[in-house]
Amino acid sequence: MNAVVQFQKDQFMSSKEVADLTGKLHKNVIRDIREMLNSLDGSILSHEKYQELKDARGYSSEFLLNKNLSLTLMTGYDINARHKINLRWQELESQVQESGFKIPQTYADALMLAAEQARQIEVAAPKVRHYDTVVERTTLLTATQVGQKVKFSAVKLNKILEELDVYNKTLKRGKAFKQWFVDSGYGIMRQTDNGFSQPMFTTKGEVWVIEKLISEGVC
Repeated sequence: MNAVVQFQKDQFMSSKEVADLTGKLHKNVIRDIREMLNSLDGSILSHEKYQELKDARGYSSEFLLNKNLSLTLMTGYDINARHKINLRWQELESQVQESGFKIPQTYADALMLAAEQARQIEVAAPKVRHYDTVVERTTLLTATQVGQKVKFSAVKLNKILEELDVYNKTLKRGKAFKQWFVDSGYGIMRQTDNGFSQPMFTTKGEVWVIEKLISEGVC
């Protein structure tokens, strides 16, 4: 897992990585993060950066914490967990320095970087199967998650994608990808726990969306 996400000058550690390193359930790490954020003084929190990713139902699916917040979270954990997180940060920061990572200078550069990173994930990951039932979310993204990459809400992104012929406009309720989008490997229709159909983007689809928005001059 690539635990550190780098965007412009900031690095973030995923709550999923924290769960893996500490042996805690991810849902409990999410709970601990919420408690930490609620407890921090507003003047302190205003200087720290984090991202909260949500699924299509509006529930928190993952947090991305900067180094200060991830280490602050660890103060409530045992000494072994704190030690593992500290070592992991040192390792990951060293990898970033050795890779000669160049910070994007413009917003467009940052978007292209995000697209390239998503493309690399797609190439490295096993081929995504088209499941008819519930599938793991690790390789699939909601419109909300894709929209966060370009600072769009899911509503705004979906409206643009409708104009780009991504969604079937004949449906009165809900959304469904057109067959060409699915056949291209850009997305699948996923069945949720409640039995509803939900459009989910693959990492290949995320790349297509970002590059399409840039080429259309939308962002």
